[in-house]
Amino acid sequence: MAPSSRLRSLLPDLAPWRSSADFRRLWVAGLITNFGSFLTFVALPVQMKDLTGSAVAVGALGAVELVPLVVFGLYGGALADALDKRKLILRTEAGLGLLCVALLVNASLPHPAVWPLYAVAALSSALVAVQRPALDSLLPRIVAHEHLPAAAALNSLRWTVGGVAGPALAGVVVAYAGLGWAYAVDLATFAVSVTLAVGLAASPASHEAARPSLRSVAEGARYAWSRKELLGTYALDLAAMFLAMPLALLPFLADELDAEWSLGLMYAAVPAGSLLVSLTSGWTSHIHRHGRMVALAAACWGLAMAAAGVVHNVWLVLLFLTLGGCCDMVSGIFRAAIWNQTIPDELRGRLAGIELLSYSAGPQLGQVRAGGMAAWAGVRTSIWAGGLLCVGAVVMLAAFLPKLMTYDVRTNEHAVRMRTVRGAEAGASL
Repeated sequence: MAPSSRLRSLLPDLAPWRSSADFRRLWVAGLITNFGSFLTFVALPVQMKDLTGSAVAVGALGAVELVPLVVFGLYGGALADALDKRKLILRTEAGLGLLCVALLVNASLPHPAVWPLYAVAALSSALVAVQRPALDSLLPRIVAHEHLPAAAALNSLRWTVGGVAGPALAGVVVAYAGLGWAYAVDLATFAVSVTLAVGLAASPASHEAARPSLRSVAEGARYAWSRKELLGTYALDLAAMFLAMPLALLPFLADELDAEWSLGLMYAAVPAGSLLVSLTSGWTSHIHRHGRMVALAAACWGLAMAAAGVVHNVWLVLLFLTLGGCCDMVSGIFRAAIWNQTIPDELRGRLAGIELLSYSAGPQLGQVRAGGMAAWAGVRTSIWAGGLLCVGAVVMLAAFLPKLMTYDVRTNEHAVRMRTVRGAEAGASL
């Protein structure tokens, strides 16, 4: 293979971008709002610190976000199956923009209040939890079945670009322009995203979709339980994030390494690794055994975190954190491929709600685990022991979930069924 051909095989597969106007609209809208959201993500705790001077008050922002995420993530999945996904996305995006207005007005007062910050944090979490299942379940409708892994990689690229550049931009805006400007720019990005979303094609509920209710949520949970390969993706991600997520300990690790200057680089290292994989994700379209890749990536994430906790050179720590980010992105791409290529359309929203919990609750609970173990056994022990526990958990889950390990998108009955359905739908639309 010529060098130019090898390079092209590594670059992201742009087939979803070329073939779907709706995918392009959502991708650009997501990229723009991602930058804006990081402005508020940084500005909100900074404002809370300025108003209260309390680390407990700042930490409580995360606590008030968790319950709405759990409750509305599950119910949001039921709504995504029962309602027009386009309308749901538009309304929640507009709602998030209005919450930015509330933050901007509060920041403009002579004496800003504290309670609106908590209220906006909780309401934003609820709206995001409702919106994400609609966005995730819309993807298989607007992208060809065979292009879904490439679409997942492109969406990951969008998120990781924001994860690396967004916090840096936010820090500059908050430091030099002020909190009000941060909220104002975020509001402007929501205005752009709503404008783009207006152009999306209608995406009504499937004829087989159930009305939103606790029964419909339970139906989605029963389906997930019946699909052991799906359960495996949830379980592996939860194990990796709960046992080996070290972000809460990075400030303490930087101090122990006598390298306080490296803290920003440590926070950027994991998303930088994810970005590296996203930029070279063309190879993922040629992999068929997605379950094995999820397990391998989760185990390598644990090993990378264990190594980061053991080494004493700050540059090696940064290297292993970056490698961990690479592994996390590989896992994410193939988990999304399994979800998008095998779940029936009438259940996609509810399963997306369960997925939201699996990849959102794990990191938050992981911070609790990391901090508690660090208080008991020390910072470095908490990091390397968590990484090794992650590897052990992956090995155990792989042994008990053979359907995940044998999953092959070419032969899996659910993937074959969905490929047949999508093919028939494409033929009928011609």
